Amino acid sequence: MTHSDHSRRTIIKGLGVAAAGGVLGGAQAATAVPAEGEIWSGEYWAKKGDIPLWMFRKRIGAPKPGEPARPVVFFVHGSSVTSRVFDLTVPGKGEYSLLNTFARYGFDCWTMDHENYGKSGRTSGNADIASGVEDLKAAVEVIARETAQTKYHFVGESSGALRAGAYAMAAPERIDRLVFAAFTYKGEGSPTLAKRAEQLAYYRSHNMRKRDRDMIRSIATRDRAGTSDPAVVEVLADVEMQFGDQIPTGTYLDMTANLPVVHPEKVLAPVLLVRGEYDGIATVPDLEEFYNKLPNGDRQFIILPGTAHSVALATNRELFWHVTRAFLTMPTPIVT
Repeated sequence: MTHSDHSRRTIIKGLGVAAAGGVLGGAQAATAVPAEGEIWSGEYWAKKGDIPLWMFRKRIGAPKPGEPARPVVFFVHGSSVTSRVFDLTVPGKGEYSLLNTFARYGFDCWTMDHENYGKSGRTSGNADIASGVEDLKAAVEVIARETAQTKYHFVGESSGALRAGAYAMAAPERIDRLVFAAFTYKGEGSPTLAKRAEQLAYYRSHNMRKRDRDMIRSIATRDRAGTSDPAVVEVLADVEMQFGDQIPTGTYLDMTANLPVVHPEKVLAPVLLVRGEYDGIATVPDLEEFYNKLPNGDRQFIILPGTAHSVALATNRELFWHVTRAFLTMPTPIVT
């Protein structure tokens, strides 16, 4: 059986379990109910010590006292982009906002700019994975205050998945379900990380690196040209370049010198691993080793065909929407 066959069967099996659970009445405390209406958005600020951290939220309709709780999903961005990657508007190209999509699915969607990214505060640090964990701790305090909920789903892409995984180890009581997209475990056999490691001495000695328009374009072309629309990547570059052409080195240093930073045996929540078929950041065996060591039996590993590193902005992005939504809406098992 091929990995693609396995991924399709995993999706079908998951949907079958969801259907059975619906009949039997299994449900999460906060249930995602698809909704129509105007998408409401709000900006917030978290504080990590003296560092201001910008947060953004989208949902259908403004929050109202006494309304049923909606499940919170927090999107965690990667090394070379800000949270704009999750809320992109591309005229004439269809929906490219994960925040809009999951708001319509019935979720309360949140994201943030990490330290030294986007609108968040600038410091002399390199914004490594450990720093990202502290960012998420500060962000969760805001979400708890605004939603009165105590557990949240996290969806991370690339080093955002590492941030989410490291946070899950540090604060397991805050985690509902986890989606790791474009994730890497030990990085063994990764062509992307092997190439990146050529600059290891630079990452060790500099806290910032150049991130220009061509570098942003390369995110969509380095593994497999044609898996993302170049026009979409140009829009991403437009919105990212407003924040300058410098970006922190911390996550690159962690991914080339300090892996693993997420230890599967310490990730207790349900996990969905999502890999693009052509993603060069991690091999299938690398991810299978991580998957096989996860202690929670509620886990899935899915490979998306015709997709490379960036699943959020892929031409086949609706495949990512589908598997993520199915996983986040899995009913509570009747028998464990």
